[in-house]
Amino acid sequence: MKIVNKGKFNIILEIILYSVLYTAAFLAVDGMFDSFEINSRYPILVAFLAIIVIYVLEKVIKPILVTITTPLMGITFGLFYFVINSFILKLTDWILGPKLEFTDIWVLFFISIVLAVLNLLIEKLIIEPIIRRSNK
Repeated sequence: MKIVNKGKFNIILEIILYSVLYTAAFLAVDGMFDSFEINSRYPILVAFLAIIVIYVLEKVIKPILVTITTPLMGITFGLFYFVINSFILKLTDWILGPKLEFTDIWVLFFISIVLAVLNLLIEKLIIEPIIRRSNK
């Protein structure tokens, strides 16, 4: 039996946890709002693809948008950040085409808030404790 490097194991565990839990959060938000639909025979696959697209957009486009809109964030006490998140979600909708639909822009703003809260809860209550336990 080969001994697995603990660092690589933690990275793989973290990727799996984030993928599964964020996909579940995305599917939960789909059930909460009528103006958000995953139109597919395979909603879990589409939600997983959406999470991957969101991740890439957040790593590539979001830092540029945050830098450009820093004055607006200061004026709005950070609430403009949710507008940027809404824009990232709308881009994801555009990239995935008819498989994913956001029909109401105001509900999209609230969806971005709910997703941000769910992601924070998932990270703080589930992922971080599991990773801490696996480091021991």
